[in-house]
Order: sequence, then C-alpha cells, then structure tokens
Amino acid sequence: MSETDDIVCRDLVRIYRSQDVEVQALQGLTLTVRRGEMVAVVGESGSGKSTLLGILSALDEPSAGTAVVAGTDLTGLSTKGRTAFHRHAVGFVWQQTARNLIPYLTVAQNIAAVLAVAGVRGRARSNRTDEVLALVGMTDHAQALPEDLTGGLQQLAAIGVALANSPRVLLADEPTGALDRASARAVLATMRAVNEAAGVTMLVVTHDEQVASQIRRTVRIRDGRTSTETIRDDLGAGPGAEYAVVDAAGRLQLPESFQRALGLHDRVRLSLHDDHVAIRPGADA
Repeated sequence: MSETDDIVCRDLVRIYRSQDVEVQALQGLTLTVRRGEMVAVVGESGSGKSTLLGILSALDEPSAGTAVVAGTDLTGLSTKGRTAFHRHAVGFVWQQTARNLIPYLTVAQNIAAVLAVAGVRGRARSNRTDEVLALVGMTDHAQALPEDLTGGLQQLAAIGVALANSPRVLLADEPTGALDRASARAVLATMRAVNEAAGVTMLVVTHDEQVASQIRRTVRIRDGRTSTETIRDDLGAGPGAEYAVVDAAGRLQLPESFQRALGLHDRVRLSLHDDHVAIRPGADA
C-alpha cells in the first residue's frame, strides 16, 4: 500500500451463509482511493456496494482478501483496535440522519458529544466544535435541534458529526437519498468543499447517477466486483471518460450498454494491436 493511498481493497470476498443458502456479495473486488480523493461508488441493489461500505467502516469483515483504510488493516481487527479506528480514523454518514444525530441535542452539542467521547476537553472541544460548524456551513444553526431543521440541513449537521474527530476518511451511505434535488446538490457541494479545504478522503455510495455525475471519479460495482470507472476532468462539462477495470486475473467487465450495442455475448473475438486491444462479436454471435 502506498503512503498516498487511504483505501486499498485487494481481492475482497464476502460470503453470507444462512442454513443451506450461500450468497457471495463480493467476488474479488479490488479498489484503491488516493489520499484526499473524493470517489462515488455506484451499483444496483445487490451489486455489493453496501457490503463494501460495511467492510470499510469495520462494521463487517471480509471472508477473504484485504482491506486497509487510513493505514489500518481491517482484517481481524481487535475490539480495541476497532474502537480506535471508529474514533479517530474514519467518519460515517448514514442516509437516515437519526442514526447520526441525537434528537434532544443541538447541532453544536451533537458535534461536541463526539469530541467528549474521544476525550477532548475544555477550550479545545469548543474551538473544534466551532471549526466544524463553519466547515459545513452550520454556524447559524448551531443551537437548533435536528427536528427544527430541513432534511438538507440535518444531513449537513450529520456530516459535521462525522467530521468532528478529524478523520482521514469519510464514508457516506446514500447521503442524499432522502433529499430533493436542490438539497442534494447543496449537500454534495458542501462535501466537495470539505474535501478540498480539509483534504478528507471521501467515499460516497449511491445508486443515483445524477449524484455520481457531481463527483470527479465514479467507480461502478457489478456482481460483487469493480466493473468500470468514469473520470470527469471538468464537472458538468460532459459524461467524462469511461474505463474498464482489469483485475489481477486479467478479467474485465464491459458496460452493458456496450454489449447491447454490438451484440456481444458468449464469446468475443480479440485482436492485439500496437497500442490497443480490439473486441468484436464472435463468429457465431
């Protein structure tokens, strides 16, 4: 793992067993996110994106493979190590703000509570609370209770809670899933600003292509593996360049739209050229 990488997954496998049923949620997934990068992970229901997030947050463990987040190897993490990881290395934003915010505490008190648990006291706690409120644009709402805020403002408060302990990595599970378009854009704009200003590495899981289009790098998961990536040099200027991901075994997944357009199925013809590989329908396609 490079010192410039904050998330490194290698050949992640996650198998769930229930009586005689076995489900392989991840099938050798590989992913690298560089320090300070903001990445969207997109996939349909059942693709494995939620399982990936559970592993990266140390709320679940892989059946095989490795996952390293903010320099912490999550394989076989002890209870003490998991607690330290949650308190200092990673922040988590849930889609349901009730899981991030204590309803009877104000926004400022919610942030301060996280710091208190981590042992931050006195002036240091007060100063950090003010810094976080300013970072997420919630200074004017510091004394508001969650129930008095709109959904978008609640999510900004939740992001503030996740950032309280200055984590290296912020994981977000459908952070705009319950918001209208205008609120979703505002929340994502704040997350991008935090990413740039504080250098926090961010991984945003979403099923919404419009959300993903507002993030420079999008990784798509299909059938438990990373399939394609899209890189946008200029947000809003176009769809961006699409790349297929080649795993350690030399496998790649072609986008379904490509397969349909060319009628690719069963077998395809490959030909190697000086600077590219050509893929064509097989003779019997």
